[in-house]
Amino acid sequence: MKILVVDDEMDMQPLFEQRFRKELRSGEINLNFAFSGHEAIGYLQAHAHEAVLILSDINMPGMSGLELLREIKQRHTNPPAVVMMITAYGDGENYDKAMALGADDFLTKPVDFTVLKEKLKHFTS
Repeated sequence: MKILVVDDEMDMQPLFEQRFRKELRSGEINLNFAFSGHEAIGYLQAHAHEAVLILSDINMPGMSGLELLREIKQRHTNPPAVVMMITAYGDGENYDKAMALGADDFLTKPVDFTVLKEKLKHFTS
């Protein structure tokens, strides 16, 4: 499974790589990273033929995660991307906006990787 993690916090990359070390080694998953919404759009344009699960932060400078979500759901429909939103703010307003824009799931920071791995199993089965 190819996963695109979109977060402006650079320290998320080594954290994800460490938490998914076993899955990366076995080839079960492939992690890619974008550090802005615009960088994520570029990645998706270059890899349009690949099914991608996208984990996106909501609060990012420039293009927010919600703007990115809107763009993905409108323009990247073949194959349809599965998008899980991640935010430090677990408030109802962000949740409602994300779900209205077509988010497939919602997680809060700090990311509980045990829960995330269980959710990933759901999307791959």
